[in-house]
Parts: sequence; C-alpha cells; structure tokens
Amino acid sequence: MGLELDYKDGQTPINEEEKEGLKIKSITTQSELDEFEQLNIEKAMEWTIHTNLKQDRILTEKFIKDLHKKMYGDVWKWAGEFRKTDKNIGIKWTQIGIELKNLIEDTIYWIENKTYSDEEIAIRFKHRLVAIHCFSNGNGRHSRMMADIIIERVFEKDIFSWHKSKMVKPDETRKMYITALKEADNGNIKNLIEFARN
Repeated sequence: MGLELDYKDGQTPINEEEKEGLKIKSITTQSELDEFEQLNIEKAMEWTIHTNLKQDRILTEKFIKDLHKKMYGDVWKWAGEFRKTDKNIGIKWTQIGIELKNLIEDTIYWIENKTYSDEEIAIRFKHRLVAIHCFSNGNGRHSRMMADIIIERVFEKDIFSWHKSKMVKPDETRKMYITALKEADNGNIKNLIEFARN
C-alpha cells in the first residue's frame, strides 16, 4: 500500500516520483506523515536554537536549503533540494535559483535601508519565499520558520506566534492564513503581518 495523501486548501500535491522519496515506508496516511514531519521540524527548531545564526549566514541559498533539509531530511530524500517540476502554485521550477537570489538581495537592501519595519521585512521575505515555492513540500512551514529566524536573529525580537497553529489542519486558522496570503499576493501585506503576530 502506498502513501495516501489528503490535500487541504493551499497545499501542494506531491507527485508519484516525489512520493518515492519517502524514507519511512511504514507511513501510509496523511496524519502519520504530519506526525513524522512534526518530529523532524522540532529537531530543526532545536538546531536553530543551538546554532550561531547571523544575517550573512541566514540570507543565503545554502542556509535556506540547509534549513529545509534539517526540517524534513528524516522523512524525505529530496529535503533541501529545489523541486524539479512545476506545481499548482509557485514559479516555474527553472526560475527558483534566480528568484531566490533576487529575494535575498532585496531583503538585504530592505534591512540596510530600513525600507519597512522589522516585522514587515520578515513577513515580506516569508511571503515571497512561499510564492517562489522552492521545494516539493513543506514550503509554508519552512517560510514561517525563516520569518521567525529573521525576526529573532537579525532583528533580535520575539518570534511570531502564528495563532499558535502549525496550520496542518483545515480549520478556521488555516483559512485565515490562506486568505491573508492571497491578500499579500495582491499587495496587501498588513493582514499577513497581523496574522503572524496573533
């Protein structure tokens, strides 16, 4: 029996080839997958706490890939590698490297020039990162952790609360999150910042 996944609104389906990258073959359901991924994410959070992270390390393609690998490497063979197929959301897979480079350069500019508030810089980075959709899976959770790392390590402020939700269940909180993301897609970042704060 293969892996049967149940996609919620705003989640990116994993293709058959990507499913082959599952390291734990006993996982067959979405809830089992969520559970194993969460354990792996908690290890990644622990790693970030005990790692010396400064802006010049955080805002690099290498760190963005390394963090994804730390978050999902126990579960997926392709963790930390850019996707090699187009998805229902995100840019063309061939453009990931250049778009990520542009995002990193823009973010460094925003920080140096105080273009936006600290919170807005972290959330703008998160929003653009998830829109690029670098990886086959886990982009939402990865981009939220990146925002937390930026606000905490670059700006020395408390991490975001994200409504105290992991946003894997299709509940009201996830609906609010998806709505705030869509509004940010249309240029209104305010509600995504509010969502992250509460």
